[in-house]
Amino acid sequence: MLLSKLANATAYLKRTGEDTPVASLQYNSRKVEKGDVFFCIVGTFFDGHTYAGQAVNAGAAALVVERELPLPVPQVIVENTRTAMAEMAAAYYGYPAKGMRVVGITGTNGKTSTTYMIKAIAEQHGLKVGLIGTIRNMIGERIINTERTTPESVDLQRIFREMKDEGVDLVVMEVSSHSLDQRRVHGIEFDTALFTNLTQDHLDYHKTFENYLAAKMRIFDQAKHAIVNIDDPHAKTILSGIGLPLKTFGVREAADVTATEIDITTRGVQFDMHCSRGNVRMYVPIPGLFSVFNAMGAAAVAMELGIPLADIKNGIEKMGSVSGRLEPLPTGGRNFDVLLDYAHTPDALENILKTAREFAQGRIVTLFGCGGDRDQAKRPIMGEIAGRFSDFLVVTSDNPRTEDPMSIIDAVLEGVQKSGCPHVVVENRYEAIRYALENAREKDVIILAGKGHENYQEIGGGKRHFDEKEIVAELLCTNEN
Repeated sequence: MLLSKLANATAYLKRTGEDTPVASLQYNSRKVEKGDVFFCIVGTFFDGHTYAGQAVNAGAAALVVERELPLPVPQVIVENTRTAMAEMAAAYYGYPAKGMRVVGITGTNGKTSTTYMIKAIAEQHGLKVGLIGTIRNMIGERIINTERTTPESVDLQRIFREMKDEGVDLVVMEVSSHSLDQRRVHGIEFDTALFTNLTQDHLDYHKTFENYLAAKMRIFDQAKHAIVNIDDPHAKTILSGIGLPLKTFGVREAADVTATEIDITTRGVQFDMHCSRGNVRMYVPIPGLFSVFNAMGAAAVAMELGIPLADIKNGIEKMGSVSGRLEPLPTGGRNFDVLLDYAHTPDALENILKTAREFAQGRIVTLFGCGGDRDQAKRPIMGEIAGRFSDFLVVTSDNPRTEDPMSIIDAVLEGVQKSGCPHVVVENRYEAIRYALENAREKDVIILAGKGHENYQEIGGGKRHFDEKEIVAELLCTNEN
């Protein structure tokens, strides 16, 4: 594609230099090769204009910039490089989202499980589904690795192109607040946008809760239909800002999709779902009241897509557990349980601990920490919640990133001490897991919280392999010997 054609996909202010063929689109100067276009993205911590010279030296044929630079290559000057990148990426890949229905899921918690439920329902209905999310990207059952919950626009449009070429009918994707604020999903028309819930998270980025809520609500500016959890405390604010055809779901408030006769066990949850199409007894193979909400949201989306109740029921019932979402780990027949969960926000942690309390016959032992370089205010909050709903805590490290792990733990302990819960501090997460397993009592429920599906730890700015499923298997095997 010629640079001139690419530039015409966005409202550029000025174009300099000769027209030139474009080999590929890049926003990371370290990945630039000969003939590529480099987008100078202005981010929170870095300004891509600083790396434009490096990109040109690597062979960049042109730059997309917010200010003209003294470099000897053609430049497209735009008002916002993120918006331009989204629009130009869609053009470069031939507007692949057209012809596929796209569903976007946003909210603090529940996005991943809900996307998997919708995928299972749609496949039960005979559709080919593409999934984009925190754990992985998928085309049918084929897995594509992911680095972000919602990819950058260039990567997203490339994935859409791949999905379109493989005959995908429906794309179900998690849409993070970062992606909405950073315009990664700019230009995408969502057939349906679902809001799950909103609790404190990402305030290191958004600064205020109001900014966080506003970022989430932007998804509805790009949608044709809206689905909202009416039981969420912020639902009234969200509903007042939506001018779309709307459906709601909830348990406490009157809604279009509701649930009664809820029965939660260690194996999952059953409930009667009520909607305009009738009533149906549902089974979800993931325990917890939050699974009822996720299933109702998924069902509401499916009905908006025209999928019958029978396929909704059968699709959800046949799906397996979702990686790192209250996932039971093998214990080799030992008399205690180990559950793995991604809970890394106050609300998510409280939800899984309340769920465990409903079926635990022994102690609830919670192993958790908080991430570094992220929202510091939630650390003591999570410590107090963990202590209030657990019988014993193992406070450890999570992804400390560039922070001192013990300074993070100290902040967590402020909340733990308020709760009065017995606890131990083991900074090394591997040793913390060993401690929890070696000190387990009969009928204990050990919850490894925070990492979930992640198979790495971020320490000192780098990543190292750290898979808690492998670690538990290794430690239990070692204990047998």
